[in-house]
Parts: sequence; C-alpha cells; structure tokens
Amino acid sequence: MNAIISASELENELADGNPPVLLDVRWQLSTAKAAGAAPFDGGAAYAAGHLPGAVFVDLDRELASAPGGRGRHPLPDVAEFGAAMRRAGVSSGRPVVVYDGGQGWAAARAWWLLRWTGHPNVRVLDGGLPAWEAALSTDVPAPAEGDFTPEPGAAGLLDADGAAALARSGLLLDARAGERYRGEVEPIDRVGGHIPGAVSAPTTDNVAADGRFRPADELRARFKALGATEDDEVGVYCGSGVSGAHEVLALAVAGIPAALYVGSWSEWSSDPGRPVAVGPDPQ
Repeated sequence: MNAIISASELENELADGNPPVLLDVRWQLSTAKAAGAAPFDGGAAYAAGHLPGAVFVDLDRELASAPGGRGRHPLPDVAEFGAAMRRAGVSSGRPVVVYDGGQGWAAARAWWLLRWTGHPNVRVLDGGLPAWEAALSTDVPAPAEGDFTPEPGAAGLLDADGAAALARSGLLLDARAGERYRGEVEPIDRVGGHIPGAVSAPTTDNVAADGRFRPADELRARFKALGATEDDEVGVYCGSGVSGAHEVLALAVAGIPAALYVGSWSEWSSDPGRPVAVGPDPQ
C-alpha cells in the first residue's frame, strides 16, 4: 500500500461509501515563528477551515508526551494515544488519511505512530492542505467512537543505544538541516553536531518546491547514493522525532523500510556523556 495519497485520489475516496477517517495535524516547530510572534495555534487554524469531516489532533498533547529527559517529543503514553485516536473516530478496519499545513512533518509523525501501534492502513495527504483545491469546512464533526487498540511494535523503533549501534553497523540518517548536523548552529538543543557515524540527509531534499514528495524513483536514487537500499538496515533521527518521521515516510515511498529514533538529537544531546561529532563527515 502506498504511504501517501494525492488530493484527487482523496476526493474520490471521500465520495465513496467507506471514506477514510481524516486527521488534521497542523503544527509548527516553535522556534520557526517570527521573533515576538504568538506561537502557532493548530486548533485555531483548524477552526478557520479544514477538510470536510476532518478531526483536529494536537501533536504536542496527543502525539507526544511532555518534554523531558527522553527528548522534546517523546513517545506518548500508548493508552492515552489509543484513547485520543478512538475519540477521533479511528478504527482498525477503516483507512486513515492524515494531513497538516503542507510541510508534512506533523502528518508524518501521526502516520508513523499509527503504523508503529499496528494500524494497517494509514496514508499522508501529499502536499498537505495546500494541495487540497476543493472547499474547506468550519463544521466540527462529532465522529462515532472508534475501536482502534494500539499494539506497539509493528514498525521500527530505535532508542539511543540502538541508534548508536546502527550508526556503526548499518545506516543512520540525520534528517535535520545540514548546518545543525555539522554543528554550525543549534537553535534548540544543548549542543550542535550529530551522532557519530550518522549521515546527513535533510528531509527537505525529499520534496519538490510545492511540498509534494519527489517521485519514488528519484527518492530511491537519492537514498541509494546515501547508502540505503531495501536490503539495508536503516534508521533515522532528527531533532525530536517529527521531521525524522517525514524521512521515514519518504523512505517508505521509495520502498525502503526504516526505523525511527524518536528521542533523536534532543534526547541524545541532553546527556553530556554521549559523544558528539561535528563537521560534514559522519565520524
């Protein structure tokens, strides 16, 4: 099954007798806002207009636990995540389509979590809300309670030790911007740099100018050049397990399974005892 869906395909499915559950996961990284501006409010953006029938899901509260020693967006409590998904109408036997404001990172986080907890049919709207040309709605749906029961482990998950080992024995990709990987700047976490052995692979290079993913063959060629094929053990990390999920999604589009280190750099760099590499080379 394809991990992404186009806006035209989604329109057709919504007109069918068994339309997918729609989840609106609009979110922005807090440091991306202009200085002095109010934090982005995904709920307010949803209220101003969303895909008809979509339910808003809050990334910080429902797709992550509180920030702390496990990173800025650690895994949510599984029971609480399951309850949030059921409130949104998610059931195991019904497809789910997730979208965000166009960047794709937040939608990919929801996609990854649902896959990791065993949902068999989840896709991301390619290009997000900007790709949707039909009318939006301000009606807030009241979906029937879903029956989804999360069963973690269906998709790859790495912890800090697993990420370090994979950087030595397989391929660990760093999905952050190159300047953060190199340690030239670090706007959020304690220190800049990367996990020793990790390869720089900014997730922004996986999409075209309009925010849609590049064709699968282009993505396969990109990842092959970085050392990844469907036969390799591949892992991904980022700052806090959000943009890294987007890279895992891009790898899935390319037909390459990959695990996600959810704690990512925000967890790794919080421990002064963990090694840090800087510069353009993995080591």
